[in-house]
Amino acid sequence: ATVSEPAQKCCTENIQPFLTSILEELMGPVSSGFAEVRSLFDKEVNEIIQDFQKTNDMTKLKENVTQLMNLPFSSVKMELCYLKVNLLQELLQDLKSRFKVYHIDFVIQRTQNFMQELMENAVYTFEQLFSPSRQADSAKVATTIEKVKLRVLK
Repeated sequence: ATVSEPAQKCCTENIQPFLTSILEELMGPVSSGFAEVRSLFDKEVNEIIQDFQKTNDMTKLKENVTQLMNLPFSSVKMELCYLKVNLLQELLQDLKSRFKVYHIDFVIQRTQNFMQELMENAVYTFEQLFSPSRQADSAKVATTIEKVKLRVLK
């Protein structure tokens, strides 16, 4: 009871007015990172489609889909996504001094973990919706892959 009123007053005067601007500032790099995850998934699936249209090889298609499943664990391919979130390091430094925000690296790491998890979910869903072994007509495979990709991106 003794602490509640001063604490509430402190939050109302010193923190609450800044919350909206802080959130907007932080969401820039986070949104950019997640958009990059989406873009990477789109690019990788487009490469699978193009490769299949050139070769029409179902075995190669299965290999490419298997490689796609490893995409979330490829630090090289996911690096650009992660770098977008590293901008939080600079933004959070200002917050650290103004609001005593600690564990900046933890915030960045958790955001990158969520990005990896999103990619895992995307490739898993893609694989579940499109199973090359179930495709009998190779003429429709590229169209089917495109439809599945769009469904996953939705």
